[in-house]
Amino acid sequence: MPEITDEFMADMLTRTREYTVVLLKSTAKRAEEGADAVVWEHGRRNFALRAHGVLAIVCPVSDSSGWAGFAVFDATVEETARLMEEDPGVQAGVFTYEVHPVRSFPGDRLPG
Repeated sequence: MPEITDEFMADMLTRTREYTVVLLKSTAKRAEEGADAVVWEHGRRNFALRAHGVLAIVCPVSDSSGWAGFAVFDATVEETARLMEEDPGVQAGVFTYEVHPVRSFPGDRLPG
């Protein structure tokens, strides 16, 4: 691993900016008939939010923990909460969510 100096860290920390993380949790309604169609529309909306530039990273969770996914939004906590209230899965009660302010480095991305 490369050596990281205190100076490098101090400089990098000046470059962070605010984002919002959403933690998405499935409800009991996720197992009900018709939920797959709701989730499909939730996914369609995520693609639209990505294309619009407000949803930077979206990661569905693939285990049986009850968590449905997490996402990083390039928006304020208030704007992100408003967007989530308009989500088809949230409106149908298939998902609940939490929003949290975070800081990260512009340009961070998933490998690949």
